[in-house]
Amino acid sequence: MGKPTGFLEYNRETGRTVDPRTRLKNYNEFHLPLSEKEQKCQGARCMDCGVPFCQSGVILNGMVSGCPLNNLIPEWNDLVYSGTWQQAYNRLKKTNSFPEFTARVCPAPCEAACTCGLNGDPVAIKENEYAIIERAYASGIAGPRPPKIRTGKKVAVIGSGPAGLAAADQLNKRGHSVTVLEREDRAGGLLMYGIPNMKLEKHVIDRKVEIMKAEGIEFITGADVGKNHKAKDLLKEYDRIILACGASNPRDLNVPGRDAQGIYFAVDFLKSTTKSLLNSDLQDNEYISAKGKHVIVIGGGDTGNDCVGTSLRHGCASVTQLEMMPKLPETRTEDNSWPEWPKVLKTDYGQEEAIAVFGKDPRVYQTTVKEFIKDKSGKLVKAVLMSLEPKKDEKTGRVSMEPVAGSEKEVPADLVLIAAGFLGAQNYVADAFGVKLNGRSNVETEEGRYKTNVDKVFVAGDMHRGQSLVVWAIREGREVAKEVDISLMGYTNLV
Repeated sequence: MGKPTGFLEYNRETGRTVDPRTRLKNYNEFHLPLSEKEQKCQGARCMDCGVPFCQSGVILNGMVSGCPLNNLIPEWNDLVYSGTWQQAYNRLKKTNSFPEFTARVCPAPCEAACTCGLNGDPVAIKENEYAIIERAYASGIAGPRPPKIRTGKKVAVIGSGPAGLAAADQLNKRGHSVTVLEREDRAGGLLMYGIPNMKLEKHVIDRKVEIMKAEGIEFITGADVGKNHKAKDLLKEYDRIILACGASNPRDLNVPGRDAQGIYFAVDFLKSTTKSLLNSDLQDNEYISAKGKHVIVIGGGDTGNDCVGTSLRHGCASVTQLEMMPKLPETRTEDNSWPEWPKVLKTDYGQEEAIAVFGKDPRVYQTTVKEFIKDKSGKLVKAVLMSLEPKKDEKTGRVSMEPVAGSEKEVPADLVLIAAGFLGAQNYVADAFGVKLNGRSNVETEEGRYKTNVDKVFVAGDMHRGQSLVVWAIREGREVAKEVDISLMGYTNLV
């Protein structure tokens, strides 16, 4: 603990952001980092707690508290304060395969569990992480480090999202020959086509993938296993297979008029924009456009917010974000005490931008769609919304959101984006390998393990645990790598 009184002397500071109206003119990241001097002060705020809740990664009341990767946060906070950047990078990389991703897109459960946050503001851990990894790239210490010895074992990783990339990275370090197969035209999976540029510019992914290639990992894009690549051929060619295909079955909305033209899943909307942006700077018009349209986003989570921000950049006429649940409180309630994840109201970048453009928060709480109305040509023109209210089942104690009689109202709608989450793995990949699925449509394994019912086949990430955070996917990728390594070598030295 380099500065014992740092948390008393310095206030929490984070990098500034570009004004909402200015940043809406492009699709660039809009967070401006602190200076080195300012960043050192943020490192000094860490108390080096006797019990570092920030790195615990435990589940409290069904929610994660602290970092699921068990990052050595107090150690590299102190190294940031002292300006020992290379050592900070070494400690950060010991537990986190991709800090360049998590420093941008992770919701920072570490900060929610920070002891400073019990009575004040938490340490700016995420900002410190960003500073460490970007300085590492700038100084050249984050470059390729290929293994010196190869084991002769071959592993295929199906899917190049955060879980697949983490597994590939770890197994390659061990000396195994790793091939990553990705069905899209670019590597990155969810990182590439599920998260908009504003949160994660794609050159950041490409930068890391190029390093992984230089370290000896082979990437094959356009490889749709179960369709243009046969599972039986992969099982013959490789010693082990890791399925990391994500939870890519979007949850649908079953209401009258669902077949109207102008209703899309959020993932298709976001993917089309990113792909067109990368291919032609949106000049090819090969994307689902919100320009001049009245947009309704169904879903109040991160993906829904991404749809709001993207629609605004397209130039939508209006945007409304529907949230089934009640509005969260602005501060913790008594039954949501530290260090649990804080169930409090969060206004994200897309909502901030909507407020700047339209003068109001786009979110409408306790509301859903009852019906979609289309014209004679089948085109969406309106949506019928209805209010919901919480009702408790006296027998089970469970609370459900029920329709409020007579609350229906019509609103204009040209484009509807369904951002209601995902239900599990796509069946054709699981069927191709013959792996079993559980009741939640995820690939089944023993509790805490990654081996499937099929010999040589393992699973990790959202395909295994269901829709979750990038940081959990990275953890699962690292964990499955250890299990695969043990199965190949009889032991592992991976951490």
